[in-house]
Amino acid sequence: MKVLAITNQKGGVGKTTTAVNLAASLGAEGQRVLLIDMDPQGNATTGAGITKKEALPTVYQLLIGASTLAEVCINTAFSFDILPANRELAGAEVEMIELDQREYRLKNALQAGHATYDFILIDCPPALNMLTVNALVAADSVLIPMQCEYYALEGLSDLVETLRKVRAHLNSRLEIEGLLRTMYNPQSTLTQQVSSELESHFGNKVYQTIVPRNVRLAEAPSYGKPVIAFDKNSKGAQAYSALAREILERVAS
Repeated sequence: MKVLAITNQKGGVGKTTTAVNLAASLGAEGQRVLLIDMDPQGNATTGAGITKKEALPTVYQLLIGASTLAEVCINTAFSFDILPANRELAGAEVEMIELDQREYRLKNALQAGHATYDFILIDCPPALNMLTVNALVAADSVLIPMQCEYYALEGLSDLVETLRKVRAHLNSRLEIEGLLRTMYNPQSTLTQQVSSELESHFGNKVYQTIVPRNVRLAEAPSYGKPVIAFDKNSKGAQAYSALAREILERVAS
């Protein structure tokens, strides 16, 4: 069983898109997958076809110890399960400060799911807060989606420093699983430069799969579907299917 935190402190880089579509693509490959929505915006929840009214209890109740994993878990129509979130989760930050083992709340709650799943994917909020720290403590490794643009490199160095601190103090096994280039525009010279810089710095940590800018990928969440259920022949769907296979190959080797 592998726990992957999908994170980047910069917003708008395709974190939630990656979380939902990778969960669906791994599920389509026969893997047992749990997706955890750790973002109070709840976009992974609605992107998986769960309305926020249905989503009770949520990750919030799990983190404060009011509900168990089984009580929070919802089966989606897309071959993965989800722990949903809504705006209530924003309040968990404040409440968790008072709780014992506040950085380990998610990790401890997930013990019950270890035998049930092959992959647990965590969609992190775009900030370094107690929710993100809980995700990083629970995870074996991080998947970092990023756009190939100048500011992305600056954000990446901040994130690498954050991971170093978490590894030193809270989770010694945490490592970078891989970097995923998203919203890729092959026509842009800057995109190509940043892409090759990533490859020279991070080597085989950079996934060979590249996710292009794709209209169908952008449209799918408004229908409450992963892109492989919305338009399986689109370039976006093909990219996430390829990413799922690449991750499975890496795990197998």
